[in-house]
Amino acid sequence: MALNDIDRKKTAILFFDILNGYYHAADAASKARMKLWIDNAVRLMKAGRAASIPIFFAKGNHRADNATSALLQTDTDMGLRVWPDGVVMKGKMHVTGSDWSSQVIPELDPRPDDYYIPKYRWSAFYQSYLDLALRARGIDTVIISGGSTDVGIVSTVFAGRDMDYNMIVVSDACGSSHDQRAHDALMTLIFPRMSRVRSTDQVVKMIQEAKGR
Repeated sequence: MALNDIDRKKTAILFFDILNGYYHAADAASKARMKLWIDNAVRLMKAGRAASIPIFFAKGNHRADNATSALLQTDTDMGLRVWPDGVVMKGKMHVTGSDWSSQVIPELDPRPDDYYIPKYRWSAFYQSYLDLALRARGIDTVIISGGSTDVGIVSTVFAGRDMDYNMIVVSDACGSSHDQRAHDALMTLIFPRMSRVRSTDQVVKMIQEAKGR
């Protein structure tokens, strides 16, 4: 199979953490930056549904009391800010599994027969049923979109690659709120070695021209 070919029957689309708590609860400036790639994620969703490609939503499912979150020793917080006085502290989660914040944004038209993958760590594969659900359907190719590129996307792409999935990263349907340089470096220097990196336009074309009609 050529690099721009996919088999619809063996392909899934995975939207990573495109949730109310990250998008609709963001401030106006952050939301405006995210909207560029959110709009592309919506285009990807519509193309996938038109081709009957299964849709998967990986979604943070954190407890409100942080009881399932680890306190790890790191140099900085998620915003690359050095910890005050060198003391690592748990912050408030953007999404809580029991409320509106962890729900998929309505723009992605979440439906009852889609797959919802609760997760507690960066990788959507870690101790979730994602791998089981994909293999049960005979899926070997995962198209991924979401954020943040340098957190959950990269963790999931590394994990998928190690589990022998063909990963397709939709470069302009992913985003980072931390540092654009990290997004750009991953798309140009890291992901091409373990996956296919394509634009939304390219992936939509791949879906429309795919085998397995």
